[in-house]
Amino acid sequence: MSTLSIPPVIPSPREDAVKLHKAFKGLGCDTSKVINILAHRNGEQRSLIQQEYETTFSELLSKRLSKELHGHLKKAMSLWLHDPPTRDAKIVRKALRPGVSDNQALTESICSRTPSQLRRLKEVYQSNYHSSLETDIEIQLSGDHKKLLLAYVTTPRYEGPELDPVIVEEDAKLLYKAGEKKIGTDEEMFIKIFSEKSSTHLAAVNSAYIASHGHSLEKAIKKETSGSFRYDLLTILRCATDPALYFAKVLFVFPKLP
Repeated sequence: MSTLSIPPVIPSPREDAVKLHKAFKGLGCDTSKVINILAHRNGEQRSLIQQEYETTFSELLSKRLSKELHGHLKKAMSLWLHDPPTRDAKIVRKALRPGVSDNQALTESICSRTPSQLRRLKEVYQSNYHSSLETDIEIQLSGDHKKLLLAYVTTPRYEGPELDPVIVEEDAKLLYKAGEKKIGTDEEMFIKIFSEKSSTHLAAVNSAYIASHGHSLEKAIKKETSGSFRYDLLTILRCATDPALYFAKVLFVFPKLP
């Protein structure tokens, strides 16, 4: 996961609540102050700020933000008020609306998460929407995109740093045989390896692939797959090989999305 930039000396929740209240006053909202506070606090700190704001000003911070902000900034700040599992569940639920599936948001909220984060996401999703995430994926999606996401949210995966170099080499060979070596693509093999193996393992497979074939597994995926399935695979791989870069790019692109 990406790291959150938090100042070395953190103001008290009351100080932050007062600063936010001042940012809302006058003609127009001082959005830079709002961002500097809410975007640089962790989930627990934002929760305490919300409690302090409501206690001090007899108003929900979420409602005030909804009045003061607009567009993508309003959406982003509103989501940041929730704890990560609730935030992910909201994004996924919206992305799985009948007839208007947002495959990019869905992929980013699922394929960039660790197994423990996915377990918590599924728990919150079930609790909040009285439907399992697996069931809604099964109903709303199709093709290899559905197969991979279903496998990814249901298959237990190891989260630790250990790996077996022999299996790494075997998987690199299997992916080459399933893709670039043959006419057509064995999508099932890609789904199996990408849904079952740890991030540490996939990063090592990518290195082995480069050593054997002179280019990255990402290049092979771009060549052999397409559409949402390609985006799923690339998201999983990028989060395994360089998660900081992946999240930096997502944050950079987000405000530009229609």
